[in-house]
Amino acid sequence: MPPAPRPPDAARRSERARTAVLEAALALTAERPYPQVTVEAVAARAGVSKATIYRWWPSRGAVVVDALAHRARTGGDHALPDTGELEADLALVLRAIVDELADETWSSLLRALTVETLLDEGLRGQVLETIFAPQLEAFGARFAAARAVGQVGEGVGDLEALELVVAPVFHRWQQGSGPLTHSYADGVAARACRALAPA
Repeated sequence: MPPAPRPPDAARRSERARTAVLEAALALTAERPYPQVTVEAVAARAGVSKATIYRWWPSRGAVVVDALAHRARTGGDHALPDTGELEADLALVLRAIVDELADETWSSLLRALTVETLLDEGLRGQVLETIFAPQLEAFGARFAAARAVGQVGEGVGDLEALELVVAPVFHRWQQGSGPLTHSYADGVAARACRALAPA
């Protein structure tokens, strides 16, 4: 007598649907302006119902933020470069950020999400937990290595150090107060390292 068929694995099916939603959201943010990345559009692309999306996420912004966090988690090694020269390593990271912000599609998405996070405390918490915290951990590991060789002062916390490095770039990007160039990124890295150095 043949064995009875196994019942469908609901957990696996749910995980496939969830992954499909995240991948659909990422694809749509690359193809169209953020206001057109609606829950309806994501559901249609993923082949799920709107109800399925709302069962897991409270809003479009929550879906997109989770999708960005998913891409970061599955994109490979997130460690910062470590050549032994902190300034050179930070300059390399800041140049990559400047290049990303030069992409108008990516820049527009970040601007829209910035506005939403300012208005939605829950979404802001999601960004801090799923995107910012892993970034802070990666920078923290690099700062720890720099402290070990005397390039960063012992009394400087990881958050304060990270803010010294990246805040000027994002402030200039948000305000449009000046050009975002590789030379600017290099200057920010140099100034940050001088500020972080032991007294």
